[in-house]
Amino acid sequence: MHVLILGGTTEARRLAAALHPVVRVTSSLAGRVAQPVLPPGEVRIGGFGGAGGLAQWMREHEVGALIDATHPFAGTISFNAASAAATAHVPLLALRRPGWVPGRGDDWHPADSLEQAAGMLPALGRRIFLTTGRTGLAAFAALDELWFLVRSVDAPQPPHPLRMRTLLDRGPFALEDERALLRDHGIDVMVTKDSGGSATAAKLTAAREAGLPVVVVRRPAAPEGVPVARDPGEALQWVRECQAGKWPA
Repeated sequence: MHVLILGGTTEARRLAAALHPVVRVTSSLAGRVAQPVLPPGEVRIGGFGGAGGLAQWMREHEVGALIDATHPFAGTISFNAASAAATAHVPLLALRRPGWVPGRGDDWHPADSLEQAAGMLPALGRRIFLTTGRTGLAAFAALDELWFLVRSVDAPQPPHPLRMRTLLDRGPFALEDERALLRDHGIDVMVTKDSGGSATAAKLTAAREAGLPVVVVRRPAAPEGVPVARDPGEALQWVRECQAGKWPA
């Protein structure tokens, strides 16, 4: 059986590692990171050319199951996956880590987009820890009166905020390091996407302890009717059911 994983996330790599000894597995990476952490099994980098291209690729490579384990904010690819799976008659599963939930003491300010998040910042603080990645910085480029600390795996490209320092790093991040980062840079506001997972969750604890407001960008809409696994273990069980000749709903 050939399983195609639309990956790039920690969960995708863990699932590929679990599947590799059992089935043929190909992980597809978008190619947005210069030096990605490669999963076990076959790897392809780059897009498919939309839903039609993905459906054709699955037919040509005899894919028996498709797993969308992309980042919750990947957006378009999830809808392309749903369309391609229906066209090629391939069972589809979404592997999505649960989103973060505010706890006691959190001062969260939800936003529906990066643009809305940017509009909230002048009323909340002056020194911003921006943890939304290197893409989308154009939404904050006009905020010349604010200072930004931007953390990303690769260096961002313009347009981006005028007053900005870039920190190149890759999670997971330790709580003590996050505390020190907020303290040493005088951060008074944090902006994050609701990515979920534990690799970058320590920043939220550090913000809570420091009493900082956190602007949390909500996840975009996902295709309806696609079964969802919360972790690689659930996804592995789904693949086993596909192997047994079932088409899990």
